[in-house]
Amino acid sequence: MKSERVEQLDADTAKQQILLVDDHPVVCEGLAQRINAESDLEVCGRVHDGHSALNAIEKLRPHIAVVDIALGAASGVELIKDIKVRYPHLPALVLSMHDEELYAERSLHAGARGYVMKQEETAVLLRAIRQVLRGEIYLSEKVKNGIVKRLGGIVPDGQVISLIKQLSDRELEIFQLIGDGFATHQIADRLHISMKTVASHRENIKRKLNLNDGEQLARFAIHWLRYRDAEPNATVPVITPPKQPKPAARVKLASRPKTASAAR
Repeated sequence: MKSERVEQLDADTAKQQILLVDDHPVVCEGLAQRINAESDLEVCGRVHDGHSALNAIEKLRPHIAVVDIALGAASGVELIKDIKVRYPHLPALVLSMHDEELYAERSLHAGARGYVMKQEETAVLLRAIRQVLRGEIYLSEKVKNGIVKRLGGIVPDGQVISLIKQLSDRELEIFQLIGDGFATHQIADRLHISMKTVASHRENIKRKLNLNDGEQLARFAIHWLRYRDAEPNATVPVITPPKQPKPAARVKLASRPKTASAAR
């Protein structure tokens, strides 16, 4: 129904039914056309936010949900967590603009069964959908190798800060954009949220990473991105937030002797 922002399409029960969750109508339309051209797959619905997605799942009963990781003011990862709780047997496949293992690892931890880049050919998405429907997990070789390296101990423990454990999904997204050089108003426009919300997230990030000001935040974000994108065999230095300066020691002044008048 329009009030729930769900575009329900005719369903062919012989095909695997796919729900698309993406807040870019043009992207959604293009994916639907390509998927519907397949003999075994069909898009049963298209929605643009997490709330509508949960309603659509309840009504349409798809076989798989393909979820954009960035849904306007919300996070696709949070939606996947909700799907995992409410519909534990429904597999979710993530579409993302972010080509790196941190987001993929976080998506898998939330319950996703696969991670596909939007820059990939549509054939890759179709292959990923079929693989996930078979009960398997799909990851690109680049993302897979990054995760295996992180979890397999190739990079020694303690050399790279684990931002996953400290920052929320949205905070990590904003942290990366800060490192890419985006200003607060640009981040707000890009993520479709208010500047006040971005500023609030920035303050939370600074607090969690023990940073004093915006300059330190930007410098640390750039530093982290630089070594995150380093070559696999590059030496990765320790990345730790700067220590807070110690407060100046207080000098205890000797008490002044009481005068005769004060004594009286």
